[in-house]
Amino acid sequence: MSQSNTAIVQTPSGAVAGIRDHRGERYRAIPYAATPTGAARFAAPAPHPGWDGVRDATGHGATAPQPARDFGALDMRPYFGPGWVRGPHYLTLDVHTPAADEAARPVMVFVHGGGFVTGSSQAALYDGQTFARDGVVLVTVNYRLGVCGFLDVDGAPRNRGLLDVLAALNWVQDAISSFGGDPTNVTVFGQSAGATLVGALLATPEATGLFHRAIMQSGSGTGSFTPEQAERVTRAAAAKLGVEPTADGFADIPDEQFVTVLPTLAGLDLRTATATDPLVGLSPFSLVLDQQPADALAHGPAADVALLIGTNTEEGNLYLVPQGTFDTSQHDDVLAVAAQTHSDPHAAAATAAAGRPHATHGELRSALLGEALFGTGSARMAQAHSLISARGTYVYRFGFRSTALGGKLGAAHTVELPFVFDIADSRWLHGDTGLLGPDPVPEDLARRMHSSWLTFARNGSPGWDRYHGEDAAVQYFE
Repeated sequence: MSQSNTAIVQTPSGAVAGIRDHRGERYRAIPYAATPTGAARFAAPAPHPGWDGVRDATGHGATAPQPARDFGALDMRPYFGPGWVRGPHYLTLDVHTPAADEAARPVMVFVHGGGFVTGSSQAALYDGQTFARDGVVLVTVNYRLGVCGFLDVDGAPRNRGLLDVLAALNWVQDAISSFGGDPTNVTVFGQSAGATLVGALLATPEATGLFHRAIMQSGSGTGSFTPEQAERVTRAAAAKLGVEPTADGFADIPDEQFVTVLPTLAGLDLRTATATDPLVGLSPFSLVLDQQPADALAHGPAADVALLIGTNTEEGNLYLVPQGTFDTSQHDDVLAVAAQTHSDPHAAAATAAAGRPHATHGELRSALLGEALFGTGSARMAQAHSLISARGTYVYRFGFRSTALGGKLGAAHTVELPFVFDIADSRWLHGDTGLLGPDPVPEDLARRMHSSWLTFARNGSPGWDRYHGEDAAVQYFE
């Protein structure tokens, strides 16, 4: 690392050295909380004790313990990143800024997805160079996942992964001005599980004042487990590991065993007398709340925060097309999804079919999955927010159809990310097994979507009319 491309910034915990080049300045793996080891893995994040000298922030660090994810024929490495990069220091964040000066630029804080069990700031899709290019400071956050992040255990605070994101937002308030960012103009945005975490922040009292705008991409305002559902997961995990279902019982188990046990928890029946499984069996982990965020916005900062929220038109395709089950779906498969998400599966399947009279069984199955995972919960969040916030609610729908996997992937879950980050022309996203497929994408789609996100971060409006319930204004990106 030559002196000519080194940039040094003083943070509250100590100095960090990043890289400066024509794309701005990048600082990676900056700790925002103390290292979570042993019993501390099940505690609230603690302040980092700091360090002497200058900390090297030029390269990627560790990631939260997580299993490998396989999406069949689709190359999802740009989304999941490198997987588990071992090391204790993973409560970190990355900063990409035009310059570490006193310009007070808008700040955008990104919370990654991955079903609450995978993902990291190192994923190629989250490269912040286009945000820095356009005058925004981008922060990407790592947080605890799986057992350590979201298993609900006696003797430990709930939703520790959410507490991590809160700690990162507090770090932004304390430190981002040193990186050329404005702590009074912070937008938090996330996708999938990350968007669901953003929705929870809107209903969290401790988040008040930490951000001023929020974006939820394909998340849910009703995606949380009830305590009863969470208890089933906890007891199953404890039984598999041979420990008591308490923080003390889990404290001495190594991370390797937590990762190994995750696949054995798949398929748990989490339906109860009062709740369906909001993740339709796709993940045994979610937030654990007594009240869904969409029903609890009055408790948090939502009234003073503008919200941009939306979904993709074929979300469910991601869970069927790459695995080869889209084309082989039968009526019984449609009913099986409906049974997980509705009290009367036959009526739900009939309603879906009536709204799509020419749809295949695969298309109906995908539609039911997409609505259960993202559509219904996003609609409820948009409606609830529009009733409580004077700052504005803005709704979008993303409909560009990826030509991946023989043209069948379509506007699936995650396909919007390259357009938001304005990297849709990246070669590694293309080809038949690439997220965007072999065909060219519309030349202006990434520009329009990326600029809408930037405009929203700058002034609280993405450039179209507010959502007002029945007379809803919805912006389509296709």
